[in-house]
Amino acid sequence: MVDLNSDVGESFGVYTLGNDERVLSYVTSVNIACGCHAGDHNVMARTTALAKQYGAAVGAHPGFPDLGGFGRRPMAVDPEEIYQLMIYQIGALQGFCRAEDVPLRHVKPHGALYNQAAGDFDMAEAVAEAVKRVNPGLTLFAPAGSKLVEAGRQKSLRTASEVFADRTYQPDGSLTPRSRTDAVLHDPEQAADRILHMLSSGEVEAVDGTKLPVEADTICVHGDTPEALQFLDRLYHMLHQHDVTIHAPENSR
Repeated sequence: MVDLNSDVGESFGVYTLGNDERVLSYVTSVNIACGCHAGDHNVMARTTALAKQYGAAVGAHPGFPDLGGFGRRPMAVDPEEIYQLMIYQIGALQGFCRAEDVPLRHVKPHGALYNQAAGDFDMAEAVAEAVKRVNPGLTLFAPAGSKLVEAGRQKSLRTASEVFADRTYQPDGSLTPRSRTDAVLHDPEQAADRILHMLSSGEVEAVDGTKLPVEADTICVHGDTPEALQFLDRLYHMLHQHDVTIHAPENSR
């Protein structure tokens, strides 16, 4: 069994990003932007209602307060402020979930916050502590083998190790920086084959050929990439063809 997730709700004001309704026809979990890196109160409300309509598990997607950089620029933020930013954003989406009478199921940090916390235990611990304080029953989505997984487990949170269908990996297990031309995959067949290999072998090949061990509890396809729908369609059908059940992670309580 594996979860298929995507980042949604990343439009802002009059600016539309991605095709959330089409994405929702494929995925079992969604990570809704919480207004700091993308999204706003109207988008959060619409996207939560849309997720309810399609039966997708709803998660918060908190990021750095960086609308101009879409939350993808590294920031020097101390752990205490990260803790507060997490509570602020998770709490905002939790309000919209309550208004729609749907449970908030998980939390997945976004962009630079996700990447920095993956390799910095102090940041990871701040993220995990905030999730636990808001609701210890939430699942923390985190990069497979990362400090974020380690911190979540130390805080007795349920974690879902995440792999990416549309991104490449560095030899240390981190995602290839988006500044590089080989950071993003564009071929749905290549992506599907790589995901199938991860699920069957428990490993992924980095850009230099290094074999890295991975756990794949949830697979992400970024909703803002031009090929997102083609990736999701190919992955969805590939998983069914190989009798892999697609299901959102269960909550711990």
